Amino acid sequence: MFWRPIKYSLFPPLGLATLAAHLDPDDQVTLCDEHVETLDLDDRPDLVALEVYITNAYRAYAIADLYRSRGVHVALGGLHVTALPEEARRHADTIFLGPGDDTWPAFLADFRAGRPAPAYRSTVRTLVGQPPPRRDLIKRHLYLVPNSLVVSRGCPHRCSYCYKDGFYRGGKSFYTRAVDEALAEIESLPGRHPYFLDDHLLGSPRFAAALFAGMRGMGRVWQAAATVASVLRPELLEAAVEAGLRSLFVGFETLTEDNLSEQNKSHNLGRDYRLAVRRLHDLGVMVNASFVYGMDGDDATVFDRTVEWAVREGIETATFHILTPYPGTALHARLAAQGRLLSDDWDRYDTRHTVFRPARMSAEALESGYRQSYREFYRWRSIARAAWTHAAWPARLRHLAYAGMWKKAEPLWDLLVRAKRVSSMGPWLERVLGPGAARRKRGQATFSESASQAAELWSGKSGADMAYSALIAAWTAKPGSSDVSGGTRGLL
Repeated sequence: MFWRPIKYSLFPPLGLATLAAHLDPDDQVTLCDEHVETLDLDDRPDLVALEVYITNAYRAYAIADLYRSRGVHVALGGLHVTALPEEARRHADTIFLGPGDDTWPAFLADFRAGRPAPAYRSTVRTLVGQPPPRRDLIKRHLYLVPNSLVVSRGCPHRCSYCYKDGFYRGGKSFYTRAVDEALAEIESLPGRHPYFLDDHLLGSPRFAAALFAGMRGMGRVWQAAATVASVLRPELLEAAVEAGLRSLFVGFETLTEDNLSEQNKSHNLGRDYRLAVRRLHDLGVMVNASFVYGMDGDDATVFDRTVEWAVREGIETATFHILTPYPGTALHARLAAQGRLLSDDWDRYDTRHTVFRPARMSAEALESGYRQSYREFYRWRSIARAAWTHAAWPARLRHLAYAGMWKKAEPLWDLLVRAKRVSSMGPWLERVLGPGAARRKRGQATFSESASQAAELWSGKSGADMAYSALIAAWTAKPGSSDVSGGTRGLL
């Protein structure tokens, strides 16, 4: 379980670190993330809490059963527990349904009194006054970007394949922290690079505008996720860039309008995708585009069409997914009613396997096209072609560095993960993100400015030389030195 690709070492999850903030100062607590470290299963704590999502469910249940056999009280929560409470209940003494901001403190009081309930369901939805995560429990040196951050919960939209509606049932499905509290936490983070884990950071324009106004002048460079509609909203994106936005995960999902309607993704209907990409690039923001294959309007041509569009538009990085009907979603209910589900093996519900019968191609064709999309998009010729859609040399070179190092240097990343030195690459990532700060229209930079910035970014090295130099720098650095600039997660 320990040796995982770089994506599992990107940033620390905050769910259990947030719950730990409600413990008493004299409580002894250990936070474990099996994605990046080996669990010690030889202990016997008073309480074990596990975060369960669909692809770690079997592993989480095995750990839960082990501790329960020793008489340890086991609490399970998370997306999968909320979706399938009866399944989870067989492996737990206590289960949590929905977010735990209100139910975890109530459980702790009951547990200390010797009368914990078998289940707690969230009904009060607020982040105002909630304590910040226990960052002292996070092993920062094990992550590329240790400054993960959450300032809102959920999303205001209701896509049929998204877990959100089931998880937030019984209360608000989108809410934010108080702006002053969010800014205080951002200010407390070391280094320059926060990473917002919010499903939709721009989901409340009023909150986002106030947040960005407070962040202006902090000198941060950061990444986040948002929708096409929010990117097209006048002035909000500009405010985000002024506050340090340099890379944005955007859910394009499909280029077919009928697919958007089918999945209730109405906020993408009628939106100009090309304009959204152009706005981001004109403001110096790199695009991580999300695409989903296997909707009922997709046939075998969808893969080439999607990749060609993404390359032609100069998308820096793309994430492809196979449509996955998670339990508790409207999509799962519809496909189950149609008799189209092919598997209930939760290990296969990872957006890399086909677990339902597609409408216009075979399950095998869907998986093959998904894999082919990754190969074609991240070929050097595709990366170079996409990079050359940018008019200025700094943007081209940043594109090459970011896309190339992310996908073409996978063996190097794996080596760094194994050596527990992945955090040493943090300064390199900040350097790549940094040049996007200049707000210029395409081609507006002069040749001398472009050459100067290109030299600073690239230092006269080829892509292979840059990757090699970055690896050597990381390898010779001390573990955890970056602050100078399906495993399980358990709280024991």
